[in-house]
Amino acid sequence: MTLSPKRRWALFALLLMAGILNLIDRQIIAVLKPVISADLGWSDDDYGTLAAWFQGSAAFAFLITGWIADKAGVKWANALGVSAWSVAAIAHAWAATMGQFAFVRAALGATEAMGTPNGIKTIATIFPPDQRSTGYGILNAVGSIGGILAPLLIPLLAAFYGWRSAFIIAGAAGLVWAILWLCAVRGIRFGDEGDPSATPHGAPAYGPLLRERRTWTVAGAKVLSDATWWLMLFWMPDFFHRQFGLAGTTLGPPLAVAYTGAAIGALVAGTIASRLLVRGRELDRVRKGTMLVSALAVVPVPLALFTTELWVATAILALTMAGHQAFSATLFATIADITPGAKVGRVTAFGAFCGNLGGMAIVKIAGLVLAAGLGYLPMFLFAAISYLLALGWIQLLLPRIRRAEPHENLAGLAIAH
Repeated sequence: MTLSPKRRWALFALLLMAGILNLIDRQIIAVLKPVISADLGWSDDDYGTLAAWFQGSAAFAFLITGWIADKAGVKWANALGVSAWSVAAIAHAWAATMGQFAFVRAALGATEAMGTPNGIKTIATIFPPDQRSTGYGILNAVGSIGGILAPLLIPLLAAFYGWRSAFIIAGAAGLVWAILWLCAVRGIRFGDEGDPSATPHGAPAYGPLLRERRTWTVAGAKVLSDATWWLMLFWMPDFFHRQFGLAGTTLGPPLAVAYTGAAIGALVAGTIASRLLVRGRELDRVRKGTMLVSALAVVPVPLALFTTELWVATAILALTMAGHQAFSATLFATIADITPGAKVGRVTAFGAFCGNLGGMAIVKIAGLVLAAGLGYLPMFLFAAISYLLALGWIQLLLPRIRRAEPHENLAGLAIAH
């Protein structure tokens, strides 16, 4: 029996909620950086080190989480992933020393690495090909709602209950989500496993994937594009604090506007791409054209450093975030286009592994650059060209984007009788 549209969209709605929780959990420490730093005496380099621990653990965890997604399938992998990172988020409430924070940040990074391959694989499994661009666009857009809600709600929680309570509440919400997911998927038999190369001898198999050009196309593009995303995710609150003296609840409005830009960028890119494909436009032109427009939207980001107007700088960063999420949603759709369904989890995860290595490097470098008194200009200049470089890499390795052959695409689902 085919999965009904009503049930498909119900599962998709839950997936969107997981994306929101994922971003809220990781953003708590960035939004509350001034408060926590004052309480625990962190320096910019200390914060950069914690961000690097998060990025590094997430990067290496992706080598396993993609395999888990392919092996366990979307039913169990989603519940496992959200439950694990929720427990890691709650653990932050009891951390006090740098060593303890490094441990819980690493744990959160490793467990949140389940989010990306699970999300991409779930959409590839429950949506037909021509609707996936819309799915990925909405996923990235709604995920950005976490970035909107975090700076608005988290400072209020910290003000009333202390900063540690924010971690507990966010983590508890994730545990509730896992229960809801298992109830929602009851009775569904997903056909998203079945690639024998996924589990030889009980271990992840990346060898065949690493011999494919499409895998390295994704990996290189993720390194270049994700670096800018992680720079903004971890350091944008600090930019507003340094540039305009914002802290606590005053950070909320500009950060919310910036993440609203991210949501709009993802939604517009995904929707337009789906409509063009339905009308018969060539896949390669749609994907690369969307990525080019997205890359150009990020080019003005250094101008944010040369204005004394808060909302002008906010608008520039909102455009930057829109460009990233539009590029990212298109890249995720491209992964689903070019990858057989049973390998989507691992290809996505390997790309995210490489992207997180880039993010790990840039968040640590940013801390060192700021500690040296060089300001944000070097980092923003890199951000301005990073997406154009990523698109150039894609064009070099994959001159023509085409869908995987039908017999390769093993993703599918059925309802258990």
